[in-house]
Amino acid sequence: MKILKLLNKKNFLILFFLFFTSIVSAEEKPVDIWNIDKKKIEEKNITNNPEISNGENILQESIEPSVFGMQNQNQNQKSIINLDEKFDTKEIKIIGLYDPEDYGLNVDMWANSDGDQLENLLTKLNKMDLSNDAIEIINTSLLINAHSPKKNISDNEFLKLKSDWLIKNSKLDLIEEYLIQNQIINLHPELTKHLVDEHLSNSKIDKACSVFSKNNELITDEYLSKFNIYCLIKNNKREEAQLILDLKKETGFKDEYFEKKINYLLKYTKKIDDSVSEKSIFDFYLAHQTNPNFNFEPNDKTKKIIWKYLSSANLLGSFKQIDVSEIEKIGTIEKAVHDKNYPEKELFNLYKRFQFNFNQLLNAQNEYKKLSKIEGRALIYQKILLESEMVEKLKLLKVLKNSFKDDDLDKAFDLELKIFLEKINPVDIPDNLTSFYYTNIQIEKDEDKKIKFNNDIMHQSKLINYFNGDYASSKISKDTNNFLKKIKKNKKYFLSKKDIIFLESLRYDGIEISEKYNDLYQIDENEIPTDIQIMINNSETGLALLRIAEVIGQDEIDRIDEDTIYFIITALNKLNIDWMRNKILLKVLPLKV
Repeated sequence: MKILKLLNKKNFLILFFLFFTSIVSAEEKPVDIWNIDKKKIEEKNITNNPEISNGENILQESIEPSVFGMQNQNQNQKSIINLDEKFDTKEIKIIGLYDPEDYGLNVDMWANSDGDQLENLLTKLNKMDLSNDAIEIINTSLLINAHSPKKNISDNEFLKLKSDWLIKNSKLDLIEEYLIQNQIINLHPELTKHLVDEHLSNSKIDKACSVFSKNNELITDEYLSKFNIYCLIKNNKREEAQLILDLKKETGFKDEYFEKKINYLLKYTKKIDDSVSEKSIFDFYLAHQTNPNFNFEPNDKTKKIIWKYLSSANLLGSFKQIDVSEIEKIGTIEKAVHDKNYPEKELFNLYKRFQFNFNQLLNAQNEYKKLSKIEGRALIYQKILLESEMVEKLKLLKVLKNSFKDDDLDKAFDLELKIFLEKINPVDIPDNLTSFYYTNIQIEKDEDKKIKFNNDIMHQSKLINYFNGDYASSKISKDTNNFLKKIKKNKKYFLSKKDIIFLESLRYDGIEISEKYNDLYQIDENEIPTDIQIMINNSETGLALLRIAEVIGQDEIDRIDEDTIYFIITALNKLNIDWMRNKILLKVLPLKV
């Protein structure tokens, strides 16, 4: 009876599927939140169309919304649009996360941009090791609810550029929010796959499955559909999982490896299929979940994401018992540590187990060159532990770091190096080693420090609270003019670049500053790079912001020289983007202790 019941449900689902495809073309299009009139017209058309109305009633009465594991009952009246229709339509709904008005931007911030120029710029940015400040500017620019550029790029190509950027540079929570808020799992399968795979590699299966529970679209991508079937089984919705799998098979789906694993999870067979596929992290994960005696030893050809899963799932225990004579395996561990898939501490504990004679330890800086790279690193590390003289220890740390760098493994000696350096007083470091020290030490962020106001210096005085919104326009005008009056009387006070940045920002905001103080400083109109100035003139706001992010590059904004800060703030003033300008000013102007 249970089999018959499943077959009946399956047959019903097939009939529904055929019926659904016949009416899908009549469903309403995606809502354009920036075109309210268009939305009203479409709603009116649907109301006046009895076929569509009846179709919606049939859908509501006939199908259980949980069958596909994605649609809640309160979403049944929402239209479902075929993926191909989304790509074929000439006008795609605006997709983003942030309201442009909240950021001093507008819905046409990309309209005048050239798609070729945008693609080239993003290609450059994707190759750079960007600071958090630069990434924040780019994320904001790309995720504003705005129309696509109109020249040399389609809507879908613009959306793909966003996805590619998010995959390489953004945090998973931001990607999930972007996908769920816009309901674009099907439109951006690669982005969704990236999110699912990253959660899987961190052994966060519940987080991975939650992506589907918050989605209201029918999943069309095969990889994601298979993963959704697994999630249904995990959440004790076996009948629904089986029905979806049967429907997929009716349309020609065939994956012997996947079906064997799923049949075991559905308890249709007790026979363990011990095959292991490394084709994807999901295939590998299924092998682990369906084999109680799972055992896998990675090597240097194993994908990074699988190494990451093995580490997060505590499946690398065998490496702790590795013998120091197994040099090849130790090399594999070094690579895994460099990729942040194996703890540094475990590698250096392994180095401690190497045996060296007294002469080797005494003359380590010469003896290590006679050994293999791995043995040499172990010797230097042991010598570092024995060395008591600070300068000699610092020299050895540099030798060890360079040894890792020579083999493209520099990140394998990252955290442990910082621990050593934190115990050294920078005052005692000789000049020839200061660059090495400051390049590798973790410097305390200014954000963790408190602002100390200095009312003798304009840009460090309480006047900067204006950029926090703590000053009325009339009051900041009066207090600034009074400050300038004191400066004019004080022949020893010279306005610094930061003072000028402060004053010019007030002027752009329309704050009235007396003309009698105009002679206190001069401004250079040519400090903004020509290409950025052209973008500003052409209202290419999005591109201008990306170029500013490129200028910032790997530097945190508070570490950049004053001349560069001046042009960045001037550009933001001309673009009238106060929120970003104010955020930067409050990082670079105040004195923090």
